[in-house]
Amino acid sequence: MSIRIGFVGTGGIAQHHMNHLIQIEDAKIICGYDISKECLINASKRFGFIPYEDLDKMLDSETLDCVYICIPPFAHGDVEKKVIERGLPFFVEKPIGINLNTIKEILALIERKDIIVSVGYHWRYMDITKEAKERVSPDKIGMILGYWMGGLPMVPWWRKKEQSGGQFVEQTTHIVDLARFIVGDITEVYALFAKRLIFDVEGMDVPDVGTVSLKFENGVIGNISNTCGLNFGYTVGLHIYARDLVLELLGNKMVINEPKKKMEIQTGLNPYLEEDRIFINAVKTKDPSCILSTYRDAAKTLAVTLSAWDSANMNKAIKVPEI
Repeated sequence: MSIRIGFVGTGGIAQHHMNHLIQIEDAKIICGYDISKECLINASKRFGFIPYEDLDKMLDSETLDCVYICIPPFAHGDVEKKVIERGLPFFVEKPIGINLNTIKEILALIERKDIIVSVGYHWRYMDITKEAKERVSPDKIGMILGYWMGGLPMVPWWRKKEQSGGQFVEQTTHIVDLARFIVGDITEVYALFAKRLIFDVEGMDVPDVGTVSLKFENGVIGNISNTCGLNFGYTVGLHIYARDLVLELLGNKMVINEPKKKMEIQTGLNPYLEEDRIFINAVKTKDPSCILSTYRDAAKTLAVTLSAWDSANMNKAIKVPEI
């Protein structure tokens, strides 16, 4: 039996998922909706699905087993509620929004209806992430250092704080989530954000450099920094420090540093394909146990990144609200 899929949002990240879903035997892309007619038509021709310019009409006209929600941060809220109202499982890309009250409302609806949801934190699905968790337990970690250093994504909404939340919320969220996944919950943040490098992009009001100190519930401390001010892509990663071990998670590889010993392990799988395959199987079997990023977990990551903004605005350490 094929799992019939509808898409809300048919742009870059949506088509990235579509490319993987067509490789999954049980998955079939049926329809898609987008506010951009050009994007919608181009994607529908490429992947052979029915295009809709009205979301309610799509959800009511098609018999779907699940929905992929691939929309910008500011657009979340009503879309999820419409999907939940119809009792459909859904996969939603990160970040899941920029308003924590809205996310709490959606979370309550999800859990009340017991709907299967997966969130696109693909780093959790990497084999090297699994190995990192097996090599060091949270109680043996002293501190972490994370970073996302690169250039400015060239989509207009990304450079507006009210639409993207800025780099730490929209992009560096992957590193925050990875740190949470390996170490545990974050309870306090202290952030400094500034605009130091980019002054030639019209309408940009997000900072281009930032650094956030973190306190974890188990006592581990850390820092995650980012910049979008470079004219080239540079580096992304998370370093984990224990007594006789330093693990460097660097996208597609992990560097293991031990006394008088250093080793590199390359990832052996495509984490995007893996997260899609696991979600489709969860929908098919009605068993979400293999999903590694639930909506509640993603809400906890969002609470950290939004708290960083509160900290920067108030120039003091901020307690992360509980979810």
